[in-house]
Amino acid sequence: MGSGIFGIGLSALGAAQRGLLVTGHNVSNAATPGYTRQQTIQSTNPAQATGNGFIGQGVQLDTVSRAYNQFLVSQVTQAKTESSQLDTYFSQMQQIDRLLTDPSGRLGLAPALQDFFGGLQDVATNPSEVTSRQSMLSGAEVLVRRFQSLDGRLDEIQEGVNTQITNSISLINTLASQIGKLNETISLAESVARGQPANDLRDQRDELVAQLSHEVRANVVEQSDGAYSIFIGSGQPLVVGTQVFQLAATASPTDAQRIEVTFVTDGVNVPMRESSLDGGKLGGLLQFRSESLDAARNGLGRVAIGLAGTFNEQHRLGQDMLGNPGGDFFTVPEPSVTASTRNIGSAVIAADITGFSSLTASDYSLRYDGANYTFTRLSDGVAQTFASFPQTVDGVSLSLASGTIAMGDEFLVRPTLNGAAQIAVAIQDTSLVAAAAPIRTDAPLANTGTGRISAGSVNAPPPPDPDLKEPVTLTFTSATTFDVSGIGTGNPSGVTFTPGGAISYNGWTVQITGSPQPGDTFSIGPNTNGVGDNRNALLLGAMQSSKTLAGGTASYQDAYGKVVSLMGNKTRELEVTSAAQANLLSQTQALQQSESGVNLDEEAANLLRYQQAYQAASKIIQTASLMFDTLLELGR
Repeated sequence: MGSGIFGIGLSALGAAQRGLLVTGHNVSNAATPGYTRQQTIQSTNPAQATGNGFIGQGVQLDTVSRAYNQFLVSQVTQAKTESSQLDTYFSQMQQIDRLLTDPSGRLGLAPALQDFFGGLQDVATNPSEVTSRQSMLSGAEVLVRRFQSLDGRLDEIQEGVNTQITNSISLINTLASQIGKLNETISLAESVARGQPANDLRDQRDELVAQLSHEVRANVVEQSDGAYSIFIGSGQPLVVGTQVFQLAATASPTDAQRIEVTFVTDGVNVPMRESSLDGGKLGGLLQFRSESLDAARNGLGRVAIGLAGTFNEQHRLGQDMLGNPGGDFFTVPEPSVTASTRNIGSAVIAADITGFSSLTASDYSLRYDGANYTFTRLSDGVAQTFASFPQTVDGVSLSLASGTIAMGDEFLVRPTLNGAAQIAVAIQDTSLVAAAAPIRTDAPLANTGTGRISAGSVNAPPPPDPDLKEPVTLTFTSATTFDVSGIGTGNPSGVTFTPGGAISYNGWTVQITGSPQPGDTFSIGPNTNGVGDNRNALLLGAMQSSKTLAGGTASYQDAYGKVVSLMGNKTRELEVTSAAQANLLSQTQALQQSESGVNLDEEAANLLRYQQAYQAASKIIQTASLMFDTLLELGR
C-alpha cells in the first residue's frame, strides 16, 4: 500500500471492506452447526519517520481468526460424551424396567408365581381331585411360559444392542475417515495460505470431532502442522494426521451372540477392553450390556433354575397317585460352557449345578496357564486358582469331560444363562404329581402309654434311601429305651428314647412325644392307598416362602424382587444423573456459545460500525483526490 493520505484511505477502505465481509459471513452462518464466530485482526502499518516525528501509514489486516476457546471446547466435548453415555444407558434401562415391572401383569413373573402356588394349595386341599392337579399343572405351564417370554424379550434387547454397537462402530469409522481427509485438506490450505488459518475447514473438523465424542470418548491432540491426532480406549490411535485406523464389530470368541469392539491393526482384529470404552453412545451400550442386561438375564435365570431345582428336590421326596416315588416336576436347564474359538487344545469342560442355594447371577471365565486353572467371577473379579478337576465353586461343579487342554485356553461358563429360556414342566400326567408322603406311621390302640408318633418326614436331599418304604417297628422295652426291627435299620436294641427327639432310619425321621410304656409299639411303613394324603403338597407349598436361594437368604419371590429392584433403582439413578448431565451440557454449551457463537445483535452493530468506517475511508480517498486536483490546478 502506498504512503500518503491516498494510501492511508485505501488501507482504511480495505479494512472496512474485509470487516463487512467477515461480519456478513458470520450472519449467514449463524445457524450453521459447529460454526465459530470469526473476526478480523488488524494492526497499524509501520509509521514513516520524519524530522517532525513519525507519520502513520494506515492499517493492515493481519488475519481472520476464530473466537475459539480451547478450554471451553474441551469442556463441551467432555460433557457431550458423558451425556451421550448416560442418555444411552438410561434409554436401554427403561426397556428392562418396563418389562420387569409390567403393571398389566401380562409379562411380570410375580402374578404367575402366585398363581402356580395357588394351584398347589388347591392340590393340598383336595389331593385326590384330578381337577386340582390339572389346575396346578396349568399354572406351572403359565409360569414356565412367563419365564420364557421374559427371556425372549431380553434376547431381543440384546440383539438390538448388538445392532446399535455395530452401527456406532460404523459411524466412528466414517467420522474418522472424514477427519483424516480434513486434516490433509487443512494442512494443504494453510500451507498455500502461508500459515493463515483455514477457519471454516477447522470448524468442519471440530464439528466432526463433536459428533465423534457423541459416539465414544476421544482424546484430541493438535499437532504442530495443525492436524489432529485422535486416540480412544486405552490409547489406541483412531486418527494420526492423514493416517486413519479402523474399528470392527466382531463376534466374541467365547460367545457368538455377543458383539465386541476390536481395533484393526495390520489386518488383525485386536479386542479392546470394554471398560476402556467408557464414553459416548458406544460406551453407554457396552456398560448397559455388561452391568445390567447380563445381570437381568442371569438373575432371572437363577430364579428359574433355583425354583426348578429346589422344587424337584422336594417333589422327589413325595409319592404320586400310583404309589411311586415322585420324579422331577420341572426340567432344570444346564449351565452353558463355551470354549474360545482361539483355543489350541481339544478340552471339553462340563459344568453341573450341585448347589442351587449357592448360585450367583454372574458369568465366569476359566483360563489355563499351563500349570493352573483360574476361575474368575466376572461380576466382581473374584478369582480362584486350582491345579486339577473336579472343582465346585458357587454351586457349580466343574470337570474335564474329554480332550486335552493347552496353555492359554479359555472358557466362558454361564451357569444361569439358559435358566429362563429352557425351564420346562417335566410331567403332563396329573397322577404323577407327588402330593403324598411315601411313608405312613401308626400307633396301635393297644398301646398303654401316652406316646404319640408324628406323621414322619423324608430326609432331604434326595435321592431317597432304597429302604425308605421297608416296614420298621419300634418296640419300647422300658420307658426310656426301645428296640428297632426292619430291613435296613441294623435292628439296634436298647436305643435311648428322648421325648420329642428325632428318630431317623432308612431315610425318614419321626418324633415320639409323651410317655410310652414297655411293650408299646410304633410302626413306620409304606403309604399304601395314599391318594388322599397331602403331606408333600403342604411341604411343596411351604417352599413359596422358604429361603431356598442366595445362600438361604431369599425365597423365589425375594430373588425375583431383587432383580426387579436392582433394575428399577439403576433406572431411577440414571434418570437423575442423565438429566443432571444434560443440564450441565446445556450450561457448558451456552457458555461456549456466548464466547464463540454468533450474536446477531452484535453483528448488526458491527455492520453499522464497518459501514461507517467504509464511508469515512471513502471520504479520505475523496479528500485526497480533491487535494490532488487542487495541486494540478495550481500547476496550470
